[in-house]
Amino acid sequence: METVGIKIKQLPQHLQQEVEDFVDFLLEKKATQIKKRATLNWAGGLKEFKDQFTAIELQKKSNDWRD
Repeated sequence: METVGIKIKQLPQHLQQEVEDFVDFLLEKKATQIKKRATLNWAGGLKEFKDQFTAIELQKKSNDWRD
């Protein structure tokens, strides 16, 4: 990582400020990201189709709907 600091020092002052602003943005973004645990609130969401499709067909259909 030392090479990054060397490269930054080679930039003009206004660009060094831009780099610092970007790093601050990334740190803030990282701090605000909330890691959620996966929920199963979707379970049973396709039960209305169970008589029309097999489980494999439903899986393929759900993938199509997500695209």
